[in-house]
Amino acid sequence: MNWEVQKLEKLGWHDFFADQCSEMEHLLPARVFKQSQDQYYLQGATGELQGQLPGKFRLTAKSLMDYPAVGDWVLVQPLAGEARVIINQLLKRRTCFARGTAGDQQDEQVVATNIDTVFIVVGLDGDFNLNRIERYLLLCWRSGARPIILLNKADLCDDQPDQVKQVAAISKGSPVLTLSASLGEGLDQLTPYLEAGRTVALVGSSGAGKSTIVNGLLGHDRQRTKSVREADSRGRHTTTFRELFALPAGGMIIDTPGMRALHLQADDSSLNEQFADIMDLGMNCRFADCRHDSEPGCAVREAIAEGKLDETRLHSYLRL
Repeated sequence: MNWEVQKLEKLGWHDFFADQCSEMEHLLPARVFKQSQDQYYLQGATGELQGQLPGKFRLTAKSLMDYPAVGDWVLVQPLAGEARVIINQLLKRRTCFARGTAGDQQDEQVVATNIDTVFIVVGLDGDFNLNRIERYLLLCWRSGARPIILLNKADLCDDQPDQVKQVAAISKGSPVLTLSASLGEGLDQLTPYLEAGRTVALVGSSGAGKSTIVNGLLGHDRQRTKSVREADSRGRHTTTFRELFALPAGGMIIDTPGMRALHLQADDSSLNEQFADIMDLGMNCRFADCRHDSEPGCAVREAIAEGKLDETRLHSYLRL
């Protein structure tokens, strides 16, 4: 293994990407660390690069999903005598965390790509919202990445065991960890998910503590943070764009702006994953097209009546 491949593997390079480059040896692979308007900031085997998209790329792109995003691997063509490169091709993604765009346009906004794990950050203050956590979990299952729920600001919570129990009931086996990032407590629990060559993305509302967690893992204040409003624990968007950071331990982490609205485009697979209990019960309903409302012989309603299923789970399923 040469030094260039070793350098790329530290950035998250994988055989999945290498197999796409067998006939493109004249191009160099690089990973998108940050995007600002039309400029892409990349990392390759030789260090930092600044990339631009050619006009033909924009002409062939059919949606937002076709453009490079933070975490993507691209193939670039160096420009003679310049520090800039031209992004020639976007490599297929291993995983992709995306959400629907606002408004009537049926498109998706890429949040982070080629990630192994998603840290869903929730503040144990006014930010705590089970419905929002379920939505994040749905997007995680759809992305192909593993969700980990981080309940931050544990020092501000008086009924922590109860809130952990509520989250565990909807997590479908995903780990639920508590920490106080501002105090530096509990960050060591994240070490197993941040091994060399692995990538984690942080998602959550503004003010949940994502940037504070990034600063704690980096060992210095790289990301700006602000306090939240006392009335509703809402934060302001201190992180205004997505950025990938290399961690001292060898892994990488993507910080993302807070999401106050999650426009879901969930598919059957992600719904089945998140609501496997309801799907399993539904197999025993009298009618194959049972809506779990007032139909006779509804196994889901029977489970609720017998105390085997929380009715709020059904409400969440029907809403989503």
